[in-house]
Amino acid sequence: MRSVHIDTAKTWRGGQNQVLLTVTGLSELGHPATLVAHEAGELRRRASEGLRFVGINPRSEFDIHAGWQLAKIFGDAQPEVVHAHDPMAVALTAMALQMKSVGSPLRAKPLVVASRRVDFHLKRHAFSKWKYGHIDVFIAASRVIAGILQDDNIPAEKIEVVHDGVNVAFIDKQPLVDAHATFWLPAGAPLVGNVAALAPHKGQKHLIAAAAKVVREVPDARFVIVGDGELRDTLEKQVRDLALERHVFLSGFRNDALGLMKSFDIFVLSSVTEGLGSAMLEAMACRRATVGTLAGGIPETVVDGETGLLVPPHEEASLAKAIVALLKDPAKRAAMGDAGRARVEREFSVDRLVENTLSVYQKRLSQKPT
Repeated sequence: MRSVHIDTAKTWRGGQNQVLLTVTGLSELGHPATLVAHEAGELRRRASEGLRFVGINPRSEFDIHAGWQLAKIFGDAQPEVVHAHDPMAVALTAMALQMKSVGSPLRAKPLVVASRRVDFHLKRHAFSKWKYGHIDVFIAASRVIAGILQDDNIPAEKIEVVHDGVNVAFIDKQPLVDAHATFWLPAGAPLVGNVAALAPHKGQKHLIAAAAKVVREVPDARFVIVGDGELRDTLEKQVRDLALERHVFLSGFRNDALGLMKSFDIFVLSSVTEGLGSAMLEAMACRRATVGTLAGGIPETVVDGETGLLVPPHEEASLAKAIVALLKDPAKRAAMGDAGRARVEREFSVDRLVENTLSVYQKRLSQKPT
């Protein structure tokens, strides 16, 4: 089965990792998959040699030149499936499908798929309705997202749920990075880690506020927040205002985030909204006990009381209480870490991601009129 996958982001977040896992997995199963991504982006840098890759440089959803480029790619590849992995990719795909005279014309209209990995509502303006009107099937990363799509008037029969996957073998190969040595932290200090973009919906401000409460009960606790984004300056000011400079460290974006994750005692995802939480899955694959919020799809990944603890979003006192409880109970942390690893292997493997995605393609193609 031939497919073309489009992702327009320059940055590297959980969504880009899922795109790479999907395209690589399909190729390894013998299904030719072409990755179309930003020519200067992190996804291109991480794409392995031998993967079919085409670079584009879209400036916006209305970039006609990028649409023409994509139309030519479709004509050359003759895909049975076109899979748009972000909103700009959806717009460019819809545009490209109208440009039938570019290069080799498509011999047959492909199945058009859109991934949805965020628990935000679709925009309601005319252009959004137009571009999403070209989608044959939406793949939602969680049941919560599927429900939001239905609230946005997407028919249930056009939605499939495929959870994100984790490449456990790849994670196991990553060397442990000693966070104590890397950030000059006191030897033996308990480590609480967070890996996420510094964006409002990731809720790091609530984690930092909770840290101020945690250190009153666990004075040697340290917090490492890995990631970059628009809130960097704001969060650094919050750390200073709370006099937490010795306790909370914002590391910025790091390529060795998985290795650092292995040295955390607890992994925390403090999101106020969250599609699924692929970073949480990676932490579970690293056998880390987790603390998450009840936001979005996080409860679909974490089993409260078994693989981690869940608290309501925004509730900093509850977040602090859960962190303290696990910091003070090494046996429970170890048990939750083992349970989390088993859950990832059973429910969220990369093989399951690829097989379920392929199953959606096959099912929907078989339903298309001939």
